[in-house]
Amino acid sequence: MFNGIITKQARIKQIIKKSKNSILLLKSNMKFNKGEIGSSISCNGACLTLYKIKKDIIYFFLSNETLRRSTFKYSRAGEKINLEKSITFGKRISGHYLQGHIDSTSKILKIKKIGKTWFIKFSINKKNMKYLVEKGSIGINGVSLTICKLFKNAFEISVIPHTLKLTNLSNLKKENKVNVEFDLVGKYLNNIYN
Repeated sequence: MFNGIITKQARIKQIIKKSKNSILLLKSNMKFNKGEIGSSISCNGACLTLYKIKKDIIYFFLSNETLRRSTFKYSRAGEKINLEKSITFGKRISGHYLQGHIDSTSKILKIKKIGKTWFIKFSINKKNMKYLVEKGSIGINGVSLTICKLFKNAFEISVIPHTLKLTNLSNLKKENKVNVEFDLVGKYLNNIYN
């Protein structure tokens, strides 16, 4: 479980492609120790298991399911990735609960800059609109954000300068794809009442 408050990033050093899965190697200044091997780390919003540490390189296995549902199938060496360690009891929750289970990917339709704030409009599949509410929470590349406006098959978020500074959202451009995790409560409620 994560809270979507990103303070560290990593850079993709290499993706080793296998027949139906891949190995992700990230170079990061986030500190890890051997005792954290086997722990869950949010990598651009996807909950991945840390299985090896070699100096400042951390290793993750990308299953076929992760590749199918996330943007990792398009990722390249040099790309920046948002990192978050799983939360611990007693830690302040500043964002919202994220499981690291990517529900969908979304394409950026438009980026509008007003002052130092970015307004980013994303496309969304019609069948997934039911999970979105104005002023509701959403995870974009592992970042806890608030939906500020809904459109037909699209939604918009605003990103403040502090968030842009600490995350890879500042690297986004029109047509880029991002990982999306819908609000956990909204998914369960929708399942109960439909």
